[in-house]
Amino acid sequence: QLSEDVERVSENPTDEREGEMEVHEDASSVILPDSELGTTTPSLRFSKTCLKNVFSVILLFIYLLLMAVAVFLVYQTISDFREKLKHPVMSVSYKEVSLYDAPGIAFYPGKARLLSCKHHYYDHIPPLVNPGQPGDIECTTQRINYTDPFTNQTMKYALVVRGPRDVKKKELVVLQFHLNGTDQDFSAIDYLLFSSFQEFIDSPEKAEFMKDCESSYSSWKFSGGFRTWVKMSLVKTKEEDGSETVEFKQETSVVNYIDQRTKPRGDQLFFVVFEWKDPFIQTVQDIVTANPWNMIALLCGIFLALFKAADFAKLSVKWMIKIRKRHLKRSRQAMNHIS
Repeated sequence: QLSEDVERVSENPTDEREGEMEVHEDASSVILPDSELGTTTPSLRFSKTCLKNVFSVILLFIYLLLMAVAVFLVYQTISDFREKLKHPVMSVSYKEVSLYDAPGIAFYPGKARLLSCKHHYYDHIPPLVNPGQPGDIECTTQRINYTDPFTNQTMKYALVVRGPRDVKKKELVVLQFHLNGTDQDFSAIDYLLFSSFQEFIDSPEKAEFMKDCESSYSSWKFSGGFRTWVKMSLVKTKEEDGSETVEFKQETSVVNYIDQRTKPRGDQLFFVVFEWKDPFIQTVQDIVTANPWNMIALLCGIFLALFKAADFAKLSVKWMIKIRKRHLKRSRQAMNHIS
């Protein structure tokens, strides 16, 4: 403020004495009186001014470099955010349950006949009393005929059975089929799993329901002459539009069945066991790891640094120009005073 006041006074001098006082006051900022510091050479004054200017230029370049780094960070942050939006990460979570919604098991036995169906618990399956003979059917079953969803011409016959529900008690569903003869080299029965047997029962159009299931779910086979053990696990997938799809994963183990019937027969027996693998429902969904609020906060900080750097650079340039003008003004005033 003092230097600015001096400049204003120097621009409007009233007489020669006031101009002389202004010159002495203005010069005192650079050259001190001889009574305090002694003689000061012009080379020393030049070196101080040069050092100040060099230091200002170095600071200016440093802040310009920081501005360039901040601009690069802004570009990189926006690019990373767009890349993460295009490539979401798959998230897998597990939910433990004690009871499942009983699934539906749709069998396509063809000429085979269901002999027995029972629910057992705690992995205990008693031996068959009369294998190959009709037994107890304790399962909830439903028979349905519908047209093939892929050809719309052939009729398909399906036997739908309610699957196991109590996972804590290791509920098992054991089924036995009998085929009196076949002209094929391989004898097998197709089946598919769908998520809810109750939805099938409540559906007013069961044929359409089965057509949709066959179009959506995969089908598997189990062979004759073996005991096939199927362990199921449930996977729910959440789509981007908010809808949820359900599919089954299964582990299958096959054990040879030793036919101990007295007379050799040309028929085939099929044995299959269904149970839940574990009490965990697996949920899969895509999540975007980029948090827009974090990006906004980072961009705000970067832009704030940019504005601060630009403001400092502007003030530095003004300060350098001001020092240059002041130096020239002092030189002119000194020359006028000498004159």
